[in-house]
Amino acid sequence: MFYLSLPFVFLKFWFLEAPRGLIVFFGSLNRSFLRLISLSLLIKTYFKPWKNEYRKGLVGFSIGMGIFIKTFVILADLILFALILVIELVLFFAFIAWPIGTILLLLI
Repeated sequence: MFYLSLPFVFLKFWFLEAPRGLIVFFGSLNRSFLRLISLSLLIKTYFKPWKNEYRKGLVGFSIGMGIFIKTFVILADLILFALILVIELVLFFAFIAWPIGTILLLLI
């Protein structure tokens, strides 16, 4: 009797349980990546000096240099994060389409 329910067990796993696990994994990967590149810290300290330079006469230059450097670092971080999101979406939809593609390949 178990053998008759095996296709339903597979479909439940492939289309419900595994995608949920993939989403949890990708969420963990995204949180780890954002912590690794410290994007939130860069945004919070955007208008502060890059190297904590507070000597008279250099504060304005240090804030300007910090803004200049942090702008490019934040842009690079956002580009990398967008690339990771695109790769995750492609992998997710490829995973979902794998059984359908296999069946279509067998029918051809």
